[in-house]
Parts: sequence; structure tokens; C-alpha cells
Amino acid sequence: MPDFKLSAQLKGHEGDVRAVCFPNANTIISSSRDQTVRLWRKTTNKPPTFEHIITSQGHGYINSVAFLKPNKAWSQGLIFSAGHEAIIEAKQPSLTATDNADRLLIGHGHNVCALDVSQSGSYLVSGSWDGKAIVWGTDKWQPAVYLLHAGGEVRSVWAVLFYDEHTVITGSADTHIRIFDLRKTNHTGELEPQRTLTTNSVVRALCKLPTGLKGHPSGADFASAGNDGVIELWKLNGTKVGILQGHESFIYSLACLPTSEIVSSGEDRTVRIWRGSECIQTITHPAISVWTVAVCPENGDIVSGASDNVVRVFTRNPDRIASPETIAQFEQSVRESAIPQQQFGPSINKEKLDPPTWLQQNAGRKEGEVKMIREEDGSIGAYQWSLSEQRWIHVGTVVDSTASSGRKVEYNGKEYDYVFDVDIQEGAPPLKLPYNLSENPYDAATRFLQNNELPMSYLDQVGKFIIENTKGATIGQTFEASSNAYTSDQPTQSTPKYLPHTEYLTLSQAKWEPVAKKIRSLNEKLLLAGHKHIAMNPDGVNRLEKALQATMGAQGSRMKAPAGLQEAQRSVSNIITNWPYGDRLPGLDALRCFVLYPGAASFKDSVYGNLVEVALRGALVSQDPITERDMSLDELIRTFDAGLINVNNVMMALRTVVNLFSTEEGKSLVVPQASSVIYLLARLTGVEGPQGYIGPESSHLQIALTSASFNFACHAFNKRDAIDLEQLMQLCQVAQAVINCQSDAEVLFRALMTIGMILSIGGDALEIAKTLEVGETAKQAAKKTEDARIKTLAQECLRYLKQ
Repeated sequence: MPDFKLSAQLKGHEGDVRAVCFPNANTIISSSRDQTVRLWRKTTNKPPTFEHIITSQGHGYINSVAFLKPNKAWSQGLIFSAGHEAIIEAKQPSLTATDNADRLLIGHGHNVCALDVSQSGSYLVSGSWDGKAIVWGTDKWQPAVYLLHAGGEVRSVWAVLFYDEHTVITGSADTHIRIFDLRKTNHTGELEPQRTLTTNSVVRALCKLPTGLKGHPSGADFASAGNDGVIELWKLNGTKVGILQGHESFIYSLACLPTSEIVSSGEDRTVRIWRGSECIQTITHPAISVWTVAVCPENGDIVSGASDNVVRVFTRNPDRIASPETIAQFEQSVRESAIPQQQFGPSINKEKLDPPTWLQQNAGRKEGEVKMIREEDGSIGAYQWSLSEQRWIHVGTVVDSTASSGRKVEYNGKEYDYVFDVDIQEGAPPLKLPYNLSENPYDAATRFLQNNELPMSYLDQVGKFIIENTKGATIGQTFEASSNAYTSDQPTQSTPKYLPHTEYLTLSQAKWEPVAKKIRSLNEKLLLAGHKHIAMNPDGVNRLEKALQATMGAQGSRMKAPAGLQEAQRSVSNIITNWPYGDRLPGLDALRCFVLYPGAASFKDSVYGNLVEVALRGALVSQDPITERDMSLDELIRTFDAGLINVNNVMMALRTVVNLFSTEEGKSLVVPQASSVIYLLARLTGVEGPQGYIGPESSHLQIALTSASFNFACHAFNKRDAIDLEQLMQLCQVAQAVINCQSDAEVLFRALMTIGMILSIGGDALEIAKTLEVGETAKQAAKKTEDARIKTLAQECLRYLKQ
């Protein structure tokens, strides 16, 4: 069979392409870290070209897609997508980002990273970082089966596969593959695995293999792969019948061709095609990670998605091969790409590498083998053996650090010497860390943490990461040590110290475009329904969009409020208090960014009062417009019905509370209402009120809740007696309830920091914490996770308790 050749390059995404789907020869679906799902339709055949529409625009990374084939109920089929927002969206392919979804499936508490549809289309299965896998019925759009993944600490379910109509297979970060028989579901809707298979590594990918005459030569029923770079072949009875070795790093995705050949992609920049037990072709990409591959069932073409933001199609059919110019450009970009030295091990001795003449005298031993050569100019070239062409192909230059090839790298419209991929959390996609050699590493680390809303406790770790990965790269500058910075030869503490931490948290990361689009769409809906009295006129919408762009798109200083902010606040206050309850979220999202600017906190709604009143009433009162304006905020918080509230609205209102601590006028607004807000935190966690823990499955709500708790505790430390002892006791109880109920490491860390800050106050505050036995809570938090920060912080808390 001929090799696969490039067919088309689909450019449009502005972030890593994390998932692709290839339902038919003329349609490709992709999702990205740019928070969009895009539908690509073929417009010409020779050479193949595609045009795209954005079908969905979210508020977070979209990491998974699947497609339900057209049926009687859905003549166009449905696109399923999900990601960081933990909500699965079902949408017809003809709809665009401004159209409402056909269905929203809510049940996961964290990033949904895997989706698959059963062959009949009757079921959808999802896997998530929350350790859950759920089978959803597409008739009633409700969970049909909860697939249990018990045993030890909850780990992400990274791969799901509908093998047939009653068999589901999952792969998890706990290194296990689980096989479920849906026919054995109990009356509660929960299902234990029929069989659990143990692997040597985290399982990131699964794919079904054909059986019968066209089956895989090994007789395997399915394949798995993960962090060890090995593809394992399995029978459904749990027997391992083979392994495929060749990848040099994590394998992220698997697919199967109609010919029973396996396609894989991973962190070594390659897509590989496997026939039987042999790798027969390696396609190197000009990217660090090839996150995803899929196969077209109609024509056997392959589509890939990578960290360079490009979707690529490869084909064996000569009629669908790209133009010679496009292929030449692709091959040139591969040759010019930089390969991190870390991909080949901790160190490379350049002097011991062979010269270029070695390539003419020696053949490779297997497809995809990589050989490093010391080029005549002193650089290190990487060459890959092509079995079909019987030659070495130049696939890039090995560089000293993780992200730079000596050329400037563009990121967010600016050029940098380096743009690092930083892994902060296991299982999470890497974050971009831009850095110029002219900067102090710790200034860049601080900016990175603030922009990504990460704890400042990571400062030393990120700063040392920059220093370590730029050794030997200088522009003639020597970094000077200061009280808040380190150099590579400066001693640092062997154990970080987290308490006390006197800086307030903010939750400010946002993108204005999806919020603006949603507000415009909802406003048009109100106008069409005849509700002109609460809708905005077109000029008002345009002015609000400008304010959103100036505030939610800001990356720099917030020392000066943008023009038109007061008018924008009036518009947003109207959205929050007068629009239908289900449509208030984008207004609340805008408000929490507005309050970061000076002057914003002084705004008062003519009917509902200050911004704390507006945000919390808008989140807790489901009538539209709000009718309980005569009820005090304290009474409202004590009596609201948890069954009627939208947890996303509450989450966004709490983000407003958190961000009010960023300015002096904001603190002067929110601190006097500490009693009401802290009581709300107590109700949400079940410490107060009759309805127990509210919204425990929403990680976004838990981050907002614990951030607000910390900021009140931080203020109590900074301004002694600003928060009374009864409120400090409630904050301790709130943190204890969170730690008792939650398992997310960042949520646990912020909750434990709340307790730690109260302990740091000393005196009566310390004694109250002792009576609540927070020492046991600290020990519980440390046992719940392997996160070193939490274990260290727990020890700090215990030392305070010994005083």
C-alpha cells in the first residue's frame, strides 16, 4: 500500500487542537484550547480545500468531540463537545456559535476529556477528570448508567469507548482499563466493571479493532495506549495478545483504519501507522504534541490535530493529495521546527555525535527511528528513517531548552525568546509561559501565575523552571538578586512556606468575545419576544462590547478604568436583575471583571443597591425581574431555595465578591457585608441551612467559594478585628466542610489556606480553630492527595496548633 501523503492543512484555530472527528468524507469536526468547536466542509476536491464555521464558543478549553450520525430524530446528526466547563453540549451541525445548544448534559464536576457514541446512536459515554464515566441516553438526555471507578484516590477517566451496544471500555489515570456490560446495570443505575485490566502506565487512548476476516492479525479486539509510549493489544476477555513499540513519548490518541491498521499520535510529534506488529510509516508534525487522530470510515483518510493549532488531513489516494507547493511547505516547516532536547533525555554530548556523512553510510533499523547528527554549523540535527523511502529525513533541530530555537516566537501578538509549555496539574493541558531573556525570571513567573489565576505559592517553582530551561542562553545580562527573586546559583528554601500569605486572590481570567456574542444573541431574543423594556438598543450593545473588550481582554495594568465603564455597569446591572434567570450568566461574568477597576465598586443600581447586592440577588433570585427587593440580603441568603438556583450564576457572583478585594474601595464595600456573604458560604457548604452541600460537583463553584473564604481570612489577618470571631469560626467550618467533601487539589489547597490564615492570626482566632479540631482537618486534606503543596501546608497548620 502507498504511504499517506498530506491532503490538506486546515488553519483557523487559535490554540492547540485537542480533538478531531471525521464522520464522512466531506466533513471534519475539531475542538481546541481556543474555546471553539469548528465544522469544516470540503469545498473543492483537487486540491482538497475546506471552509469552516464556528459551531460552539465556550468559556474554557474544549477537549473532546463526538458525532451522532443522522437519524429520525436528528436529520443532520448532532455534534457533541465538552471540556473545561464540565458541560456536554449537543448541537446540530447547521447551527453556529450564537445559536443555543439543542441539549446540555450536566453531571460531571470537572473537565470532560473523552466522549464516544454507541453505534446505534442510542447512547453517549463521557469520561472526566472527576474520575467519573457516565452513559447518557439520547432519548431522554439523562444519565442512564454511572460506570463505577472505585479503588483509592479518584483519578481522571481519560479514554472511553463504546465497543458495541452493551459494552463500554474506559481507560484511567490509575493505570487500569475497565470493561463494563451495560446489561448488568443495577436498579440504582450504577455499574461495577465486569473486568479490570492492569497496565504499566496511565491509559490515555482506546480504539476498537475489527474482527473476523478483516480483523487485526493479532486477533485483538481493542487497543490501548498511554504515558509509556506503548500500544497494547487486548481481547475482551482480558488477555493481552501483543504490544507495539516505536513512539518515544506519551501516546495521546488511537484510531483504526478500515484495513485494520492502527493509527497513533503523541508527544513525540508524530502520527504513526501500524500494520500488524510493525510501524510502516511515521508522519512528523511541526509541533510539540499531536494531540488527536481520527479516521474517515468512508475513504480511510486520516485527520490529526496538533499543538501548532493546525488540523491536517492525510491520504493514500493520489487524487486527494495536496498541491506540490503545500507539501513542500509542510516538509520545510518540519525541517525548521525546534525539538526540545528534553525529548531525547537529560543531556546530549554534542562532541560525540556523528557527522552528516554517517547518514550516507548507514541505514536505519526500523521505521521512525531517530538519529541525531552534529551539523557542520555546530547545531544538532534530528533525522528520521523512512522505511518506504529507504532514506533519512531531516525532521528538525534539537535546541537547548523546551521552547526556543534561537528565533523569536510569537504569542498573543508579541514576540518572545521562549514560549514554554508548563504542566501545572496532572492530566491538564499545558499552559503557555512566554519569556524574554531581558526579563527577570521571577517577574515573568509572577505574570504567568496572575494571568492563569494560579496560586503565588508556585512562584519559586515556576521561576526555577525558567532558569533551568534557559541555562546557556543569554543576551549579555546578569540578573540581580532581590528580596523577591532568585538566581540559578542562589540558595533557596528546601521547603516552601505558605503561611501567612497576605496577598488577595483574584479570579480575572476571561475572554470578552464569547461573552459579547452571548449578550448580543440573548438581547436579540428579547427584542424578538417583544421585551423592549429590558433589552438594549444596538448602540448600547456596541458600547457594552467595547467595555467588555477593554476589561475582559485586558492583560496589563488595571490602574485606570476604561471609558464608558459606568454606562456598561448600568447595562450589566439591568441584565443581572431584569433578564430571565437563565440568561444572567454573561452579565455576572462581565461584572466580576468590571470590579477589578478603580471606581467600579462605587456604582449603585437605582433599585437594587450596591454591587454585592446586585450580584448576589441576581444569582439567588430566580424570578425575572427580581421581586424580593424589599427583602434584606441577609434574609434572602437565609431563605433561598437551593433547588431553584443555578450554580453557575452563584459561582460567578462569588467571583465578583473575590475580585472586590483587589481594590481599596472594593474591600470597603464587601467587608461590611461579611456577615451575609460568609453565611452564604456556610449555606452552600451545608454548615448552615436545611439543604446540605449545594453544588458539590461544580469545581468552578468550589474554586470561587474557597477563594472568597480565603480572601476574608486574609483580610482578617491584614486588618485585625475587621472580621469578628463568629465569622472566623464560620469560615473555619466552611473550609472543613469543603475538605470533607471535595478531592480537587486546588480546592483543597485554598480551603486549607483559609484555615491556615485564621491560625496565623493567633490569639482568640487560634483558640477557636483549636476547638473546631482543625488539626484533624489538615491531616485529612494531606491524606486526600499527593499534592506536595497540601502536605507542606498541613504541616504548617499543625505547627501553629502546637503553640
